[in-house]
Amino acid sequence: MNKRVLTIQDISCFGQCSSTVALPIVSACGIECAVLPSAVLSTHTGRFKGYTFRDLTDDLLPIRDHWVKEGIKFDAFYTGYLGSVRQVDIVREIMATTGNEGALRIIDPVLADAGKLYAGFDLNFVEAMKRLCGEADVLLPNISEASYLTGLPYTEEYDRAYIAELCKRLCALGTKCVVMTGIGFRDGYTGIAVYENGELKHYEHKKVSMWCHGTGDIYASAITGCLMRGKTIMEAVKIAADFTLKAIENTVDVADEHWYGVRFETALPTLVESLK
Repeated sequence: MNKRVLTIQDISCFGQCSSTVALPIVSACGIECAVLPSAVLSTHTGRFKGYTFRDLTDDLLPIRDHWVKEGIKFDAFYTGYLGSVRQVDIVREIMATTGNEGALRIIDPVLADAGKLYAGFDLNFVEAMKRLCGEADVLLPNISEASYLTGLPYTEEYDRAYIAELCKRLCALGTKCVVMTGIGFRDGYTGIAVYENGELKHYEHKKVSMWCHGTGDIYASAITGCLMRGKTIMEAVKIAADFTLKAIENTVDVADEHWYGVRFETALPTLVESLK
């Protein structure tokens, strides 16, 4: 039976992030992907000015109710950007009422970067996100988000013991497995820290010195597709990291005109081949 994923996050109509990344990447993995948009924006919020924004909070539960009437259920949930405490709690209700037995919950707790909360978020939102993270089978934070969620002070000068403690505290919320992005232990390299069953593992790859919008969404979408194809956590981590790195490399030479996102489409054949 074909697996079905529901991704819950915004639609930025232009800019290669959120749902417009999740849908093609999960689909390329051979997995059916449905979308539930938390908001619709004309573009993403990075460097664009005057973008439109429409909040869709009031539409979420009516959409869910229609699905329930139609008997539509999902084998996995993948959440990204959620704009309010109310949305977080609604998403928890949707997952509780539209999932097949054992449905996988992959949570990307989008709330902070570089040690600071994103605009519009406060500590009440962090508390709400803790509740959602506690229900995650796989949690995909960066180090800033992990710091806010655990109360451990943020630092850019970290070691394996610090990362392990962050992950341990996240698991204390109820999270089963932590996949922390952007973790490097030596110059010129970055990677992914994976914490599962009390053990910390690390997958390292070279660091490309170019900041790109939407790479976290690309990575989370690829992880989701790989896991739904039956890959283990570490297999999915490696495939998704290599795919994201390839997408960034394919963008470096055109970064001046393609500053708004990453040309992930050109790397999709690499992802598909990795799943064979």
